[in-house]
Amino acid sequence: MDVDRQTAAEKLATPVQFVAGVGPRVGPLLHRLGLYRASDLLFFFPRDYEDLTELRQIGQLEEGKLQTVRGTVEDIEFRALSGGRCVLGVSLRCEDGYLRAVWFNQPFMQERFAYGQHLLVSGKPRYRGLVWEMAHPRVQVLASDEPADEPAGGLLPVYTLTEGLPQWRLRRIMRSVIETYTELLEEVFPEAYLEGHQLWPIHRAVAEVHFPSDRHSLEQARRRFIYQELFILQLALAIKRYQQRSLARAPVLETTAKIDARIRRLFPFELTASQRRAIAEVTRDMASPVPMNRLLQGDVGSGKTVVALYAMLVAVAHGYQAALMAPTEVLARQHAQTIERLLAASHVRRAQLMSGLGGKQRSGLLEAIAAGDVDLVVGTHAIIQHDVRFHRLGLVVIDEQHKFGVRQRAELRQAGTDPHYLVMTATPIPRSVAMTLFGDLDVSTLTDSPPGRQTVRTYWPPESNRDAWWKFFATKLREGRQGYVVVPLVEESEQVEAKSLNEIFESLANGPLEAFRLGLIHGRMSLEEKDAVMDKFRQGETQVLVCTSVVEVGVDVPNATLMTIESGHRFGLAQLHQLRGRISRGRFPGFCAVFAQPQTEAAHKRLQAFVNTTDGFRLAELDFQLRGPGEILGSRQHGMPPLRMADLRRDRGILEQARRDAQALVESDPGLAAPQHARLRRMVVARYGKTLDLADVG
Repeated sequence: MDVDRQTAAEKLATPVQFVAGVGPRVGPLLHRLGLYRASDLLFFFPRDYEDLTELRQIGQLEEGKLQTVRGTVEDIEFRALSGGRCVLGVSLRCEDGYLRAVWFNQPFMQERFAYGQHLLVSGKPRYRGLVWEMAHPRVQVLASDEPADEPAGGLLPVYTLTEGLPQWRLRRIMRSVIETYTELLEEVFPEAYLEGHQLWPIHRAVAEVHFPSDRHSLEQARRRFIYQELFILQLALAIKRYQQRSLARAPVLETTAKIDARIRRLFPFELTASQRRAIAEVTRDMASPVPMNRLLQGDVGSGKTVVALYAMLVAVAHGYQAALMAPTEVLARQHAQTIERLLAASHVRRAQLMSGLGGKQRSGLLEAIAAGDVDLVVGTHAIIQHDVRFHRLGLVVIDEQHKFGVRQRAELRQAGTDPHYLVMTATPIPRSVAMTLFGDLDVSTLTDSPPGRQTVRTYWPPESNRDAWWKFFATKLREGRQGYVVVPLVEESEQVEAKSLNEIFESLANGPLEAFRLGLIHGRMSLEEKDAVMDKFRQGETQVLVCTSVVEVGVDVPNATLMTIESGHRFGLAQLHQLRGRISRGRFPGFCAVFAQPQTEAAHKRLQAFVNTTDGFRLAELDFQLRGPGEILGSRQHGMPPLRMADLRRDRGILEQARRDAQALVESDPGLAAPQHARLRRMVVARYGKTLDLADVG
């Protein structure tokens, strides 16, 4: 093909092996990084930058000013001091002398260094008589084979690499690509929009994000791409929300005074203020022909199931069916037992649909559901299998941990109508995550606990206090209480330093808890085995349950007020809080001890936060700050593409701006049908069309 007659799109689609500086040998290496076309290289952004802005030789250092030194690791010295303290010293050989970097009480830093490493260290140096020293400097590891590239603005890009591809070569390829292809890029935003939002145009932003002229230019270039990424996501969510409201139709299920009185008579307790508020929001949605899509979040034990049951009974009162889906059979059965207890005096026809049902029993139940002879179904993912047909499905309640994607919701659409949806989450969600993962849902929040709910006192005792804790644990058991002992592993593992479940069970049964009745439960047991163990524990036949995190959600035994968590550093903060939520669900206060030997700073902070606060919303934000969005978003299970440039912790302000802008744009042009929005529409469909099951946009 005549290169001169190629369109911009064709040139951007040039295979990487034909890009200057690549060739047939380097091409396959780029393929390993997911780079196949010239345009892929343009948007393969640096993962970091080497900041050489204040790069100094040893002879140029000044005390107290932030400076950077380049050198090679020549010595690593770790010393343990009294009282559990320690100091790590790393000696760097530089061109004209030595520098010593030191860290106090951070033993985990030792693993970051190796002899012969090339490092950039940044900090405020002090002269110690014979040698310059930096305390707790910022460290960047350099590739050993790269030439001394002089950056234009003191900032050099650092790219993700693959074996056989050195950093310096990829930088050269990138310089060539930017010079040749950047001007061919199509601008997605109208010019007036760029000016109004103070966003750099695409050509300038691409060049500066790879090879920044200075720190300010890098920030402006990054801001352009962060905003664009979050704006496209929020546009997709706003379009989804618009389509739900304008295209889908659900049954109108109004809550009359008579229905309200009949439902409240079934609850032998007063609803909390936030339960009443959430019920008002839910019933307002259900009284509309627009399908409800609402997220109900609340802390451990805030009473979400009661709100969900109220909504289900409203559907049943109108002659419709309701379904409650849970992520595990343990939790599904727990929900079923709660519902059975509350509806014992009602005429509501109830059934459980689990994967373990026998053929004859299952087919009989499916016939009853299809005929409308069952009002309320509780189950697992078995509810959305292809052979399950509802007679008149009015409401679906979903536990968020099931990661029940929007495409699966289509399985429950029948005869052209949608049921109302209520999604529950047992873990409070940080605001920026809620705006991203649940941006198409309205949110109701339960902020208070039911009356009479007791507090839990949490301890992180040293190993030397273990015997004293078990004596206390045994005293409470003799007073009639019950307890959990939670272990992170089922079997011993050479890779992980955590005692196995069986080992701990044996040591307790033959040691501090030998006078008590112990039970054992973990995820590898059959459903029948789990049910038998849980029933014995609920009825008080078993006093102590030695378990894995299988009890994390849904297990409700009011008399269980004690918990010991072994190897607590192996659990996430949200998981620790969920586990603690299993105790003090009745009228007695709870006591929780976590034994842990954290090996990282993050694990130490996590455990400290767990001990210091029982507020799930505060802990959710802290967990988000410590772990970042990756694990919390669970994007792989949910199906949402990962964010490439934006960081939900750092970029919350930009996220909120992008959300407001996206909602305003969809309000004025719901299908992005205006000619100036054609490129935005294409980008939204390409990135989120399948994930969010967007109907034809525009």
